[in-house]
Amino acid sequence: MILVTGGAGFIGGNFILDWLSHSNESIINLDKLTYAGNLDTLKALEGDLRYRFVQGDIGDRALLGRLLTEYQPRALINFAAESHVDRSIQGPGEFIQTNVVGTFNLLEAVRFYWNELPANEKEQFRLLHISTDEVYGTLEAATPPFTETNAYEPNSPYSASKAASDHLVRAWHHTYGLPVLTTNCSNNYGPYQFPEKLIPLVILNAIAGKKLPIYGDGKQIRDWLFVNDHCDAIRCVLEEGVVGETYNVGGWNEKTNLDVVRSICALLDEIKPRVDGKSYCEQIVFITDRPGHDRRYAINAHKLERDLGWRPKETFETGISKTVNWYLENSAWIQNVTSGAYRDWVQQQYGA
Repeated sequence: MILVTGGAGFIGGNFILDWLSHSNESIINLDKLTYAGNLDTLKALEGDLRYRFVQGDIGDRALLGRLLTEYQPRALINFAAESHVDRSIQGPGEFIQTNVVGTFNLLEAVRFYWNELPANEKEQFRLLHISTDEVYGTLEAATPPFTETNAYEPNSPYSASKAASDHLVRAWHHTYGLPVLTTNCSNNYGPYQFPEKLIPLVILNAIAGKKLPIYGDGKQIRDWLFVNDHCDAIRCVLEEGVVGETYNVGGWNEKTNLDVVRSICALLDEIKPRVDGKSYCEQIVFITDRPGHDRRYAINAHKLERDLGWRPKETFETGISKTVNWYLENSAWIQNVTSGAYRDWVQQQYGA
């Protein structure tokens, strides 16, 4: 059995679905169910005896301790995090509480559980911490992509809180011997992503006839990783990764935000044309850039390929096609997550 934290979120939910499609090993899912946590993502698992959901906070050390003692998992995968830069700028406190204090409490609960395991189970146990490329800061256009040895230079409250959590995980390994693994991934996209993020926001705004807001000049560059490829990489690192090591997970797909939006518009022009025959690109608007907006992220994932044999299966073209089609075909899921609170936030963030 494995314990997953944050498994009702975008990446965590996709991971649970992916895991149970490849394995009969059971999963316990601990999730606080904040605004981005959505159990509809996991509706297909209702009645599946391999899966159990528990609502709770990684900051609740007593609850974590009880779950660990009761279920005796061989591994814990920590997806739980506040993860949206825009929200971290508006309200950094929640990010510090969940990503820093929460990670500390999780590490302490796991440490006490791990210390009490029999020798053979202690040797086999793993804690896999899921992090982000944003901890490395920003890159100039000609600078090589981030490697695992890049210095941490976070520039937003979100990335600073994730950098702090990474440092805590590293320290608990070196000080206490806790058998940890860390992955730092590039921008994920795919099914079940909460529509505050760029790709689902653009898809849904486009088909609703709304403006497609792009920060600044739209030339910020990100490396795009299809979420199912990320899930595959996590399984690979969990089973084959070397304790104490960090692995960058990237899609080898550097794109500007403007290019991403134009790609979505081109797909929608073909799949679901506007009634007036015009391109969805005409809905693009440029808005004031957000404070401290990093210009470029890029991941060098050679270590993961060299040491563990992993490479992404999807190109950006195949992945974005699957993503656009998924959002067009899953209106019920979308309606359930785009609540009044979500609409209020979009209005506040992007204007009329």
